[in-house]
Amino acid sequence: MKHSLHDSPEPAKAAPVPLRKQRDYRLLWTARTISVTGSEVSKLAIPLTAVALLAASPAQMGMLTAAASVPALLFGLQSGAIADRLTRHRPLMIACELVSCAAAVTVPLAWLLGVLNVTWLIIVALVIGTAGVLFRAANFPHVASITGPEQRTEAMAGLQTTYSVASVAGPSLGGLLVQLLTAPLAVLAEALSFLASALLLRAIRTPERNTPAVSKGMWRDILEGLKVNITHPVLRALLFAGVTINFFAMAYTAVYMLYMVNTLNIPKGLIGVLIAFSGAGGLLGAWLTARLSKRYGENRILLVVVLFFPLEILTVGLISGPLWWKFGVLALTGTAVGVIVVSFATCMNAIVLQETDPQLRGRVNATMTFAIQGVLSLGGLVGGFLAEIIGLRPVIIVCAGGIALATFWIWFSPIRPGHRRPTRPITPSPPPSTEPFITTKRHSAP
Repeated sequence: MKHSLHDSPEPAKAAPVPLRKQRDYRLLWTARTISVTGSEVSKLAIPLTAVALLAASPAQMGMLTAAASVPALLFGLQSGAIADRLTRHRPLMIACELVSCAAAVTVPLAWLLGVLNVTWLIIVALVIGTAGVLFRAANFPHVASITGPEQRTEAMAGLQTTYSVASVAGPSLGGLLVQLLTAPLAVLAEALSFLASALLLRAIRTPERNTPAVSKGMWRDILEGLKVNITHPVLRALLFAGVTINFFAMAYTAVYMLYMVNTLNIPKGLIGVLIAFSGAGGLLGAWLTARLSKRYGENRILLVVVLFFPLEILTVGLISGPLWWKFGVLALTGTAVGVIVVSFATCMNAIVLQETDPQLRGRVNATMTFAIQGVLSLGGLVGGFLAEIIGLRPVIIVCAGGIALATFWIWFSPIRPGHRRPTRPITPSPPPSTEPFITTKRHSAP
């Protein structure tokens, strides 16, 4: 049988080099893992500094907790627009890490000089939080510049695992450093992690060739992203579920350290170990979700895991007994909630990606980040001040009930099988031709 020229098979494409063998991706992954691990150390060391050395009140702890997330409210939406207008993202990422390093270094220095106070810690948290908002906005498009289109999903998944790795290593390391060096000096580990991250990012060689996005203007773009999140039924359900979870999770976090140390009498070193169990659960959750989603789909997994969000908070609020019993139960529930949080976040991101038009994904993501992460500051303030009025244990019980409300947003939405209306991604409205071009993106859901 004769074959014409058109019948000849196309040459097979060479398989892409695995990400683990790509130098620049390894540098980026390592930089993020080190940086996030240092931040996890700080999440333990800074609150312990405030509680143990500075005798912080519940209200002050609420303000300190809120300070880390206030920048998401102030700059979350604008950071996405800024990132979209950059031709090179890595210089901004390096600058953010260096600023965070400088801010973290001031904590042990101020303590050694005898001038450290809670206000100082709040300012440091604000500076590092602002740098983090800008970093995350630039990091997302930067991944696309060092990986091919066929590997970007795998690359983003790999970077997401850094948070689980850091959650396992960071708290344990933090507890050890607090015991050996005292809490303020343990913050030095965070500063060194930011510096190491900046040096690793500087070593990346892949050139960036980003074309700044054409826009109708920063604020009009922001408003369009907000409109899509509110009017699209699936995105709206995910948005408000995330806001509900993060508000009550941060209210709980604001009083968590005080309650564990002063009410449950958990040793400070063991608190870090308990947090590490949650990180281990996150690794397990990532593994399970990747496999179960192929069989059951992200929607069904989301409907199940949202039911168990109050598990650990309710356990913390009700548990009593000897130390071995409290530690064992809290380790078990912490591991379970680690699975739940990562499963929820993974499925949520997959559904958002599916439901959103590619031209709107940046703005939809920025709006969700702004709302879901920005509400953390309000939750922290409410949790701290409410504890002054009704006490620590009642606040924890309230938070368990409040976080359960997220179930209603998910179950009474098109996400639920049998209730899902056929939807298609909402497309952006075309810009008017007269518009000028402006050159100027633990329990909590990510």
